[in-house]
Amino acid sequence: MLIRFKKSFEKIAMGLLSFMPEAKDVKKLQDIIKEYENNEDWHLYLWKEGEDIIGAAGVRVNEREAIIQHVSVNPSHRNSGIGRKMVGKVRDKYQGSYSVCATEETEAFIEKCNRTK
Repeated sequence: MLIRFKKSFEKIAMGLLSFMPEAKDVKKLQDIIKEYENNEDWHLYLWKEGEDIIGAAGVRVNEREAIIQHVSVNPSHRNSGIGRKMVGKVRDKYQGSYSVCATEETEAFIEKCNRTK
């Protein structure tokens, strides 16, 4: 289930985002989380199954687009469709009001999700 990020999930979200190649540095991770907390155009969602939070998806919106800029799944849960489910739920959430697209970093994964709907 896709849930909205809250401050109490900060360490979990940082851990999940640290699996992304461009977010290995602790300072960079802190800056990303701070942006999600303070910028009303940045929205971070977490994927929860049972009691466990196992994925994160971040979206930046502008007037016309919802840009999926972060997608990360706990390595022990990869290759089981979690990322595809997250992207699908994010797409469902934004598609009526925005054109949903990807950043250069997430584009290949989003394209793969689009092919395996």
